Amino acid sequence: MARRKKSVLLLISLLIGAAYLIYSAVYWSGANAGASGTEAAGAAIASVLVMPHLICTLVAVVFNALGYFLNKTAFALVAGILYAVAAVLFPAYFMFVIVEMVLSFVAYGLMKKAAAQPAAE
Repeated sequence: MARRKKSVLLLISLLIGAAYLIYSAVYWSGANAGASGTEAAGAAIASVLVMPHLICTLVAVVFNALGYFLNKTAFALVAGILYAVAAVLFPAYFMFVIVEMVLSFVAYGLMKKAAAQPAAE
């Protein structure tokens, strides 16, 4: 049985998603660190509002990595769905996950199509 190639689109999606998580970790830790009084309360409320989005994005990145490294189409599909859910959970930051979502769905379609084709020997 021929081995399938790994999806480049899924790798790009994984790298962008991981970069966004690193950016978010640095940004939100800095927003909460230097505040006092009312600023601290506002930063805490903002952190609570954005946390479901970030958790969903983290899980999407994990499934994205599983889909890429294990070369499984189902994980790519789940990653795309989770990126879409993350966009819905915090619409103000949808632009940070929309590219990953589209790339994951396209990668899923291409991987599914490649799996359906008989292997050339």
